[in-house]
Formats: sequence, structure tokens, C-alpha cells
Amino acid sequence: MQTHGRSDAQARRNGISDISTSPAALTPPLRVPPFPGAKRVMLTRLSRQDVRIDDSMLDRLTDRIVELKACGSYWAARPQLPGTTYVLVWVRDKAAREEALAALKHGEAILCGAHAGREGAMPRACDPWHLVSGAKQAIVDADDELALIAAMAGVPVRCVGEGRFSDLQKGDRRALRDAFRAAAVQTFEYLDPFSGEEIDIAEAIELCGFWRRMIHSNRDISAAIGFASWKQATVAPLLWDGSSDVPFSSSPRSVSSHDRIAIWKSRTSASALAKVEASEAELIEVEDGFIRSAGLGADCVPPLSIVLDRVGIYFDPRHPSELERLLQEGRFSDETLDRARRLRELIVVLGISKYAAGIEPLSRHQTGKRHLLVPGQVEDDRSIICGGGRVRTNLELLRRVRERQPDAYIIYKPHPDVEAGHRTGAIPDKLCLTLADEIVRDQPISSVIAMVDEVHVNTSLAGFEALLREKPVTTYGVPFFAGWGLTEDLGAVPPRRTARRTLEELVAAALLLYPRYLDPVTNVPCPPETLVRRLAEGAADASRRPLVRLRHLQGRWKRAASALRFW
Repeated sequence: MQTHGRSDAQARRNGISDISTSPAALTPPLRVPPFPGAKRVMLTRLSRQDVRIDDSMLDRLTDRIVELKACGSYWAARPQLPGTTYVLVWVRDKAAREEALAALKHGEAILCGAHAGREGAMPRACDPWHLVSGAKQAIVDADDELALIAAMAGVPVRCVGEGRFSDLQKGDRRALRDAFRAAAVQTFEYLDPFSGEEIDIAEAIELCGFWRRMIHSNRDISAAIGFASWKQATVAPLLWDGSSDVPFSSSPRSVSSHDRIAIWKSRTSASALAKVEASEAELIEVEDGFIRSAGLGADCVPPLSIVLDRVGIYFDPRHPSELERLLQEGRFSDETLDRARRLRELIVVLGISKYAAGIEPLSRHQTGKRHLLVPGQVEDDRSIICGGGRVRTNLELLRRVRERQPDAYIIYKPHPDVEAGHRTGAIPDKLCLTLADEIVRDQPISSVIAMVDEVHVNTSLAGFEALLREKPVTTYGVPFFAGWGLTEDLGAVPPRRTARRTLEELVAAALLLYPRYLDPVTNVPCPPETLVRRLAEGAADASRRPLVRLRHLQGRWKRAASALRFW
């Protein structure tokens, strides 16, 4: 037997057995979806060792695959199925297919593959788990992985011809174990597609399940509105439905109440927003995630993390959001909490913040005084408008902090978008220093947080970043992290926030479960740990992009013009 140029002896040394020379036999059951714009990455390679897994472990692996529906082309199209149970006929050879169809009972519901040449035939590129979901029997080629998926899903299989899955028509657990062992365990070994390091098959299954959940959640999105052209390439993999291009537009031509529209409200024109709101379509709000990029959105650096919220949006306390519901009602496993703890520790060690990475030790200019950080914000930002309460300006925030802490050493850090000259919220230095003792600009906010004793915020994400570093936080508005027993809250926290959460539970909800992340190296959706490491390595640096450099120049001009006005 030859296996793509390998001899039998070579194949045995590589742990390959019971496979044919068919290219399909070398297609791994677990694989990476073809995300738009993604580089080719490896989840598998031909095995170089003899892997032994006992029957109980094999059963757990196949059960987990069924639970996640996470092998085969799980991202592919999901066309409409018959309204009743059916026999699935998915056979390449026309004569064999016609013979199989002729043997079926008269009047029996049939779902047929594209090559059947009959009305109602299905496209071949379909989600196999969707295809078998209503099947009472699957008639498939003996070398087609659809036979394996049907058997794992508990659908009786009838194989046509000879192939690696022929024994699955026996319908017993041993045949399924042997088929899965040969197809997924002995033939392949598994790699982290982001680092290239070896992982075990259970981790590969979880990755495929992670990708499937994201893709499946996007399948009902009919339009994506308010996404600037410079964002679309990085956002597209996170909004992809598995089979079609992301439907970006400035405004939909027509909207109905049945549509589901992903919308970046702050970047949508008033007329387009009025149109979609009047249509009563379901709006899915999209915003930057909490670990965003190495660089500013105002400088046209695209986000590497976003959130999608079908309930509200995290920064608007006037209404519930998916994040608030996670914190109010969610249950977190010990495994999830342990992962949250490790992620938090990694963020702190690497000095990761929303827009930057890195940490440098800072020394205090005053001894004997309690040091407080007051981070400035963009004053017309939606988080201030929705959750700032009575505090609407950076100057008012500083006044309130000074009133409550008359003897403290107060450090004010302007918001980077304001410093860049793109947004409102600047305070003249002379006026600022009547309330603050020091203004810091160039130091990473993670370094400043590490140096101070407390952080006082209106709704700034810097308060969350301070909590990650176990610093006391006082909130004057109502950010998403207020009201859970972790902060001193001076704003009007909604009475519906009654749960008390640990720091690890907050991290699990806000960083593991709520956002989506993109690896800037591969352009493949990734876990947050991957993005954190990429940011620390400098792999996400976008400062040399022409548009970003132009925005830097525009910001400098605006700052100079503003300074002349104050002068």
C-alpha cells in the first residue's frame, strides 16, 4: 500500500494504519474553518508516533464531539431540511445512488446529495451535523466522513462500496471506536494553530467547538452596518457565518422585523439608524472588546476584539446586557474560574491594557501620601452619555475626587484618544493642576495603575484594569464592573444588580465569555490568551500602516490648533 509516497513501513512508523490512498482518507476529521482572510494554519499533521487511547477515553472523545458537533465541515451551509424524518442519500456514483434510491420504500422522505440530478437535491458543501439531524438512516459512500458523523450522532448507516468506514454499518460501539481511532487518533497528531506547539486531541476538539459556536451564532445576521472599511478585514472572521461573505453595508436597502442586524451604533449615520430602528428588526450591538489592540481606534487601528450583544450593550446601565446577565445569573465552573485566574495573571505580568502592552516601573514623586489615579475619558463617548450620571466632564470628575480625597496625591491621565487630538475631553494643564498634583501622558496605564494605591473612575475601563491588578476602585458613574461587590460605587447602580461576584467570576464573564478575539498573525479567531501573548510580542503593531500614520499627523495638527486656542 502506498500512502501519498510513503511505504507501508514508513506509514507504520508514522502511526498511520487502515487508510486508503484516497485523498479523503488523509483529510482530518478535526480541522480549521476557512475564515475570510485567514492564513493557512495547521491543526493536524500526520502522526509520527503510535498513539494508544483506551475505549473509555475514545467514548468520552466521541461523546464530546457529538455534544459540540465539532468535526467535519461543521461551518458549511445549513439549507432547509424536510419537515419530517428522512433517509439521507449522499452517494457520489450515479448508478450506485440510483440503486440505493430504488431500494427505498415508495413515498419515503428522501434528502439527496447534489449529484442526484433530481429536484430538491442539496448542495454538497453542507454542515454534516445539520444533514443528519433529522435522518432516520444515512446511505453514504464507505470512504465519506459523513458516515462517521452519522454513526457518532446515532443515525443508522448503510455504506455504499468499500472504504475505511464500511464497518460502521454494523451499528455497534466497537465499530465506531475502531473507525474513530483510525481516522482521528492513529493517523493524526494535533497542533495549536497559533503557536505550533503540540496539543492533545481533546484540546483540538474544544477548539473546533469554540469555532463552531462562534460561526453558528452568526448564521442569522442579515446585515452588518456601521463598520468602517478599515475595520472590516479584522472584524469579518468574527462575524462570518461559515458559507457567505459578511454582509457589510452603510445602510440596508430594505429591512423587515425578521432581520437580525449587527450594528456599530456610534459609527452609523442618524438616517440609517432611524431606518433600522423603525423597522423593528433585531439589533445586535457591536463594540470594541476590553483587550482591543496595540493602538487607538481613533487612529484607525482595527480592533482585534469585539463584543456582540443581543440584549443591550455593556456600557449602558439603563438596560440589561448580555454581560450583565452573565454576571447576575451566570454559573461558572471551577475549570472556567481557574482559566480566568491564569488569564488575569498573564495580563498583569505582561502589562496588557485595552490599547497597549508592556509595563515599566514608576517611582512616586511624593512619599507619605496616598496616590490616586484619575483616568480621563472621551466626554461625548456613549459610556459617559449612558452611564456617567451627573458626572459628564473630566474636570467635574477631578473636582469630585479632590473633594472626597483632599489630602491625596492625585495623578490625572488624559484619555489617549483625547491626547491624540481626535476626541473631546481635554483639560488645559494649568486648570487641571489646580485639582490634580500630576499629569501623566506617555507612561502605559498599566504602569501607573501598578504604582498608585487607588483608582477613581467615572465609567472608564481603567477601573476594570485596576481590579485585574487588585487595586481598590471607586466608581462615580455606572460602568459594567460596578455593583457586584468589588468596587466602591457612588453612581446610581441599577437595583437589578444584586449578585455578589469574585474577581475571577468578573474576569470569566468579561474576558472569557463575552468578547471575541482575533489572532493578528493568522487572522483566525482565537482565545484571549493568544491575543494577550501576541500583543506582548508586538505582533499586533499597526503603527506603520499608511492610514494610521495619516491619522497620527491629523491628531498632531488638531492638538496644535487646540493649544493655540487656549493660548
